[in-house]
Amino acid sequence: MRTAIDTADAIRRGEEKASEVLEECLAVIAGKNPLLNAFIMFRTDAARAEAAEIDRRVAAGDDPGPLAGVPFGVKDIENLAGLPTTQGSLLLKDEPPATADSRHVARLRAAGAVAVGKTNICEFGMDSSTYNALWGVTRNPWNPELTPGGSSGGSSAAVAAGMVPFATATDGSGSTRCPAAYTGLVGLKPSHGRIPKANGFSNFSVHGALTTTVADTARYLDVVAGPDDGDRQSLPPPCRVYERAIEEFDVAGLRAAWSDDLGYAVVEPEVLEISRRAAEKLMAAARLDVVDTDFRPVNTVIHTAVIQLFDFRESMKRSGALPARFADLSPQIRYWLQQMEERGIGAGDVAASWLVLQRLEREMAAFFRTADLLLTPAVACSPYQADGMMPEVIDGRDAKESMTEPFGLLANICWNPSISIPAGLTRAGLPVGLQLIARRHHDHVALRLARIFEQVQPWSFPWDSRA
Repeated sequence: MRTAIDTADAIRRGEEKASEVLEECLAVIAGKNPLLNAFIMFRTDAARAEAAEIDRRVAAGDDPGPLAGVPFGVKDIENLAGLPTTQGSLLLKDEPPATADSRHVARLRAAGAVAVGKTNICEFGMDSSTYNALWGVTRNPWNPELTPGGSSGGSSAAVAAGMVPFATATDGSGSTRCPAAYTGLVGLKPSHGRIPKANGFSNFSVHGALTTTVADTARYLDVVAGPDDGDRQSLPPPCRVYERAIEEFDVAGLRAAWSDDLGYAVVEPEVLEISRRAAEKLMAAARLDVVDTDFRPVNTVIHTAVIQLFDFRESMKRSGALPARFADLSPQIRYWLQQMEERGIGAGDVAASWLVLQRLEREMAAFFRTADLLLTPAVACSPYQADGMMPEVIDGRDAKESMTEPFGLLANICWNPSISIPAGLTRAGLPVGLQLIARRHHDHVALRLARIFEQVQPWSFPWDSRA
C-alpha cells in the first residue's frame, strides 16, 4: 500500500490510473475485511465510476485535485451520499441512505478522493473499542484477538491493514488518537473549529483522519481546513500550508513538558516506558527546551462522562428510545447508564461537572504560559479484547476514575490540537502511541514535531515489507 500522497501524485502525473489503484484496494479489502470487519458498507460501483472519471480528467490534462484517485473509508458517524448513517446502532439500522455528504466528506471528494464505503464504529461513538450488535466486532490487524481502538476502530483497522491509504475519524475524547495508538498510525485531533462540522456545533468533538504518515495527515488537513458559514465555530483559513510547514517550521527552543500520568492516570508500566523514551528522543531531535513541571490538572474523565452520558440519556428519552429500547443498546452503554441511575446522576451533577471543566481551562491556560507543548502517553494500556468491555483495572490497579483514555480529554475540553504518533512496540509486538498537545491553533507545531520523530524513528505495519 502506497501513501495517500504517493498515490495522488502518481495519478496526477499519469503514472498510475485511479481505476487500477481502486481495484488494488478492493482486492486487499476482499482478502482482509472478512476477518477484521473494518468496512461495513460499500459503494463499489459508484467508486469505480468516480475513479474512471478521474482517469478521463487526467488524460484530458486536468488536475483532479491533491487527493486525486485516493481510495478512503468514511467512519459511519458522518454522512456519505448513497449509504445510511447507522452509527453502529440497532436503533438506526433502518435509516435511509444519506442524500448528501457531510461537509468534511464533501471537501475530501472535491479534492479527488474516492470514497469506498463506510467503516465500523462502536455504538454512537461511545467506547474505546469497536463492536456493536448491528455490524459486529472490528479487529486489530496487529492481533485480531484485540481491539483496534474506538470509536474510529473501523477506520484504524482499514488503514493499518493496508486496505486504504486513509480513512476519516472523529474525536470527542480520544476517538482518533486511541485507535492511532492501538494500530500504529498517525492520528491528529486538530484545533477545535479547524475543520467545519456537520452539525455546526460541538463542545468536544472534531473531525479527523487516520493515516500512515505525517505528510498524508498534513495534506489531508490542507484539503479540509477552513471556514464554513454553516459552522459558527469554524476558524478562519489557516495562515500556512501544513504540508510545507512539516518540513520547514522551526520548533527549536520551544518549551516542552513531559507527564507520566498527569497526577491521576493509571498507566501500564511498559506503555509508559516506551512513550517516555519516545518523548525524550523527540525532544532531543527537535532541540526543544525541556521544562520541569509538576502539571497536575484536575481529573476531568468522570466529569466529562457525566456530561456526555447525561446528554445522551436525555436525548434518547426525548426520542422515545429510552426506556423502550434499552436492551438494544451495547453492553458498555447499558452499563454506564445503569451506573448513572444507581448514582442518581442529574442536572445538578452536570452543572457541577461543567464547573470542573472550566477549572481545567484555567489550569491549561496557566500551563501554556510556561510551556509550548505537553507530551504524554497516548493511552493508558495496550489494546484489550476486541469484543470486551473497557478495562476498569490496569496493571492490577483500579482505573475506574481514569479509564483507558485519560490523556486525550485535555485537548478536547480546551480545544487544543493534539496528535498521536507511533512510539514503539511492546514485547508482545503491539503498537504504543506518544501524544503531543500544542497551543490552541498551533496545529502546524504538532505536525512538525510528529514529522521530526517520524524521520528519527520510522515506523512500519504488519502489511509492510519492512515490518
